Amino acid sequence: MTNTDTTPIQIFDTTLRDGEQSPGAAMTHEEKLRIAELLDEMGVDIIEAGFPISSPGDFKAVQEISKIVKRASVCGLSRAGFKDVDRAGEALKGAFRPRIHTFISTSPVHMKHKLNMGENAVLEAIGASVTRARNYTSEVEWSAEDATRTVPEFLVRCVDVAINSGATVINVPDTVGYSTPQEFFDIITMLRERVPNSDKVIFSTHCHNDLGLAVANSLAGVLAGARQVECTINGIGERAGNAALEEIVMALKVRKDIMPFTTGINTTMLNRASKLVSNVTGFPVQYNKAIVGKNAFSHESGIHQDGMLKNVETYEIMRPEDVGVHATSLMLGKLSGRHAFRDKLDSMGYALEAEAFEDAFRRFKDLADKKKHVFDEDIAALVDDEIVRGHDAILVKSVRVESGTGIKPNAQMTLSVAGEERSVRTEGDGPVDAIFKAIREAFPHAATLQLFQINAVTEGTDAQATVSVRLEENGRTVTGKASDIDTMAAAAFAYVNALNKLLVKREKRAPEPLSVAQ
Repeated sequence: MTNTDTTPIQIFDTTLRDGEQSPGAAMTHEEKLRIAELLDEMGVDIIEAGFPISSPGDFKAVQEISKIVKRASVCGLSRAGFKDVDRAGEALKGAFRPRIHTFISTSPVHMKHKLNMGENAVLEAIGASVTRARNYTSEVEWSAEDATRTVPEFLVRCVDVAINSGATVINVPDTVGYSTPQEFFDIITMLRERVPNSDKVIFSTHCHNDLGLAVANSLAGVLAGARQVECTINGIGERAGNAALEEIVMALKVRKDIMPFTTGINTTMLNRASKLVSNVTGFPVQYNKAIVGKNAFSHESGIHQDGMLKNVETYEIMRPEDVGVHATSLMLGKLSGRHAFRDKLDSMGYALEAEAFEDAFRRFKDLADKKKHVFDEDIAALVDDEIVRGHDAILVKSVRVESGTGIKPNAQMTLSVAGEERSVRTEGDGPVDAIFKAIREAFPHAATLQLFQINAVTEGTDAQATVSVRLEENGRTVTGKASDIDTMAAAAFAYVNALNKLLVKREKRAPEPLSVAQ
């Protein structure tokens, strides 16, 4: 018998905080704002916007996101120190529903080797930090870092102190992805049963994916009584990442028969959110990724195809449109006009300003002249590329590459740097090397190349190439991305996109070693 009683589960998105801790996933200020707006529109309940004390950039991001988010609670992370709490409180002043999320390690290994603190000192820090946070906001979340490796009796004492000090949400992180579903279920159950006044707070999960169990552990926590799940778009995060928001949400939606819960997420926006985060970070979504992967709704096996033709429920437990995936379309071509192009963008969830629309339409017409068929994926790639480029100080005006058997690869390039055109010609070990050397000569810089990656947007020899370039300079890492039917041109655009991000990226500063693993 199906249980029709659906209990709400709050979705706490930490893409902008924990997700940004992925090596190479740093986001610009504008990119963070754009993601925050989409998360709010999508129905996320709490947006962890950053770690205010970690850098001026993070403080500003939390401050600005607090102003633009209309529905969700905006959260700032804080260690147990008063300076951290005060900085978070200051950043959240303009939020509709501010929340301070403070934490401290509670496991023996963390307390001994990282904090150099005993149990009593940790308990005092918990009480003091939560009390301090309550001076700024009525929503205070407390986390026991490395909770799943904490001695149960001590974890109970920690949670008790946090609740008595005014915490409204108790988060139980599997910081190193060590737990299993049954273990995590037992921990949540134990805390709810043994901690006085546990019924007065919301329990939350924050599971990492080191053993591939983040989503399973999170759902086990929900079944044990947790009513908030911390997760990220595409599951990005430190090391192997976090529980993936799209997987949590769709598991709860599809399996209401055994998990009678609901979320406020508009699931038709999941694919759009996945593409945006992938585009911003330069982290491609693996083809077989659940829910939002390219192959999530593809069927190649003859047996599967036969079953799908007879009844889609034979091999699909959800509809593609439920997560915002549209069937590949061939409706647009070189004869399509502005009205048809705008209608297509609307159906794909894009809303562009007049100038950006005209630039995107021009690039679409150029692409349509080169390609026999223009797919939805092609349109998404060129529009996302247009958004990423924005108003850049460095522009590729032209690039020409010579390469082949018996030819020394060389690149001729003209860059516009703050309106000044600079033309160079360089040789390299290969065409891409020649292009990157040309960019370095036209715009000297000390950044080093950390990643160069090419992916085809669609199939076929006329497919657009999406190129990701990651640069590192003085401890700052940025990722540039660009798409073009000419792979070499896409490489040039992506490298220059990364350079533009370096120009506007604020330098991170860490006043002391930060621990934000959770």
